[in-house]
Amino acid sequence: MQTTEKNKTALGHIRVLDLTRVLAGPWCAQNLADLGAEVIKVEKPGSGDDTRTWGPPYLRDADGNNTTEAAYYLAANRGKQAITVDIATTEGQQIIRELAQQSDVVLENYKVGQLKKYGLDYDSLKLLKPDLVYCSITGFGQTGPYSHRAGYDFIVQGMGGFMSLTGERDDLPGGGPQKAGVAIADLMTGMYSTIAVMAALTHRDRTGEGQYIDMALLDVQVAMLANMNTNYLASGNAPKRWGNAHPNIVPYQTFATSDGHIIVAAGNDGQYRKFVQAGGRQDLANDDRFISNPLRVQHRDILVPLLADMVQRKTKQEWIDLLEAAGVPCGPINSLDEVFDNPQVIARQMQMDLPHPSAGNVKLVGSPMRMSVTPTVYPLAPPLLGQHTDQVLQDLLQYDDEKIAGLRQSGIIGIKPL
Repeated sequence: MQTTEKNKTALGHIRVLDLTRVLAGPWCAQNLADLGAEVIKVEKPGSGDDTRTWGPPYLRDADGNNTTEAAYYLAANRGKQAITVDIATTEGQQIIRELAQQSDVVLENYKVGQLKKYGLDYDSLKLLKPDLVYCSITGFGQTGPYSHRAGYDFIVQGMGGFMSLTGERDDLPGGGPQKAGVAIADLMTGMYSTIAVMAALTHRDRTGEGQYIDMALLDVQVAMLANMNTNYLASGNAPKRWGNAHPNIVPYQTFATSDGHIIVAAGNDGQYRKFVQAGGRQDLANDDRFISNPLRVQHRDILVPLLADMVQRKTKQEWIDLLEAAGVPCGPINSLDEVFDNPQVIARQMQMDLPHPSAGNVKLVGSPMRMSVTPTVYPLAPPLLGQHTDQVLQDLLQYDDEKIAGLRQSGIIGIKPL
């Protein structure tokens, strides 16, 4: 990225040393890169980030042949420079220390205590750079009886209560716990980590003081249950699974039409009346059992079958047209091909192409952050393993060719990518 481009971004003055892999940490680092930060991703020589091999599918080159870049890896690593360093070696640890001294932020997601034995923990690095912002991401945090356990998104979704709320009702066919379709605990931890890092940088810029950030997947999973948490805390009753229905609003769910499914989100009494009137059921608007949302929630099991019968009498598009005209919130359930063909998604330029060294170009999804003065940037495609090792060591640490060759010969850094 050119200096002038850096000056136009929110975080163009920030350098991030990214020691994370898989999803939560890389997602945080990618957010920071989108906002203009220089991000240096450190990986193990020879293998790198676990997600590089989490395929198929893999990115294809211009001839349609698979590259070595898994689509999973591509999702969370754009905008970064990639270097390979064996941090289990004394020489590799020294490289990380030198890079940390040149950085504003260190991100890591090793097991609790693992980096301390390498002298790469916060207490060690802050002696070298007191204003360092250091963010550790683990499954269960640095304290507590589970702190030693490895963290996995799927397990945390269960432990943190998310799966007790997600899935069809137990008394209906297919009922039971269900995980989210994406690794939601990982992704939300990456988002919360992004916020925490930027808050810590703001504090540093005001006071000159760095700090340590302790992020845990389980903490995030518990926190993000939002109103479900307070429903429980207010009532003492644990919420249950409602499938595609809402525990506090009726109708607020999916319905089968004659040729597909739609979502109807009638958030108030007026929208409910417009919904049933659009379906030719004025009687349901006037029924004393259904005239207010608390009454509709109380009589859910009577009302919903009546609404389902009404909705099945028209096509998906007929309902979308009717409800949009009436001002009732609604929408289709799109597959991803329909998502990326959607005119609103196209207009918002959510899909983009970036030049890629082995595939020619790579299709990626853009950041949803829209900023008028400091827009998001996409200077680099997800890098090849070790793609920028020589450049980073030369530019930041002033290593000469002979020293780099020696490190490569001894396996401290990986081989150059083809």
